[in-house]
Amino acid sequence: MKFLASIIAILFIATNSVYSQQEAITDSTSRKIDRGINYTRLAVVGGVTAVGVTYGFILQKNLWWKGEKTDFYFNFDKDWRYAIGADKLGHFFFPYMVSGIYSQALEWAQMDSVSALWWGAGIGLAHQTFVEIRDGYSKDNGGGYLGFSWGDMSANILGAAYPLVQQQSKLLRNFNIKVSFYPSEQYKDGAKNVIFDDYESTYHWLSISVKNLLPYSIAEYYPAWINLAIGHSVKQLDGIGGGYHEIFIGLDWNLAGIPIEGKLWKTVAKTLGYYHFPAPAVKIYPNVVWYGVRF
Repeated sequence: MKFLASIIAILFIATNSVYSQQEAITDSTSRKIDRGINYTRLAVVGGVTAVGVTYGFILQKNLWWKGEKTDFYFNFDKDWRYAIGADKLGHFFFPYMVSGIYSQALEWAQMDSVSALWWGAGIGLAHQTFVEIRDGYSKDNGGGYLGFSWGDMSANILGAAYPLVQQQSKLLRNFNIKVSFYPSEQYKDGAKNVIFDDYESTYHWLSISVKNLLPYSIAEYYPAWINLAIGHSVKQLDGIGGGYHEIFIGLDWNLAGIPIEGKLWKTVAKTLGYYHFPAPAVKIYPNVVWYGVRF
């Protein structure tokens, strides 16, 4: 999964955003443009982004792009087989997450919420587009994941667009994407160097805000911090189409629904809200397994 370095960059932004929400006084010497954007804060966001992206590029180059270069080419076949499509969920999730976290950072820089969300989506999509183009010039030595993938690119576009659609649809705001990681056997055996790059260790979850979908007479008694989640992962991948999918149904903790006041908590809850924390779940496919807690 090609977003280990990207997550590091986003965590830089998230940390900056959380810290900044604690500031009670706006720097009176900060320059602002006519739309009210705080130049100083915007420069901080831009500077952290530049450092994160540069560091991320170095990591990505060492992990995936250090091999032989080639003429630009497309990957139409192996791309869908090496992870049996699980990577597409990752490509959807990353720009989706970037949109939300960057919109927080840009709103802290006093950008209006709509513009911040569009810029966040654009930043996430721009990064993923660069990665795909760079993949297109990297020779595939049997891994199956290099080469420009229209499947990956389509997932990138959909992931970047989803927060924008959610902004217009009150219903879709109740359906959010999360990720979690739990070491797989191949990761424990050393087949993968980093857990973020192991699809068998990666779980994607659709978190459903149950309270908002219930009739009012029931919703008033339902806790806002308990959501329903549908999860997905894969196992026994061989890189050439082998392996199988896993589907889970479980609970999900909606941190934003916990009744704690304060801007700092709201920022923390929103940032951590992209991760699915351990909760009761049941695997329903390909067999049934009950888990007291599933990571």
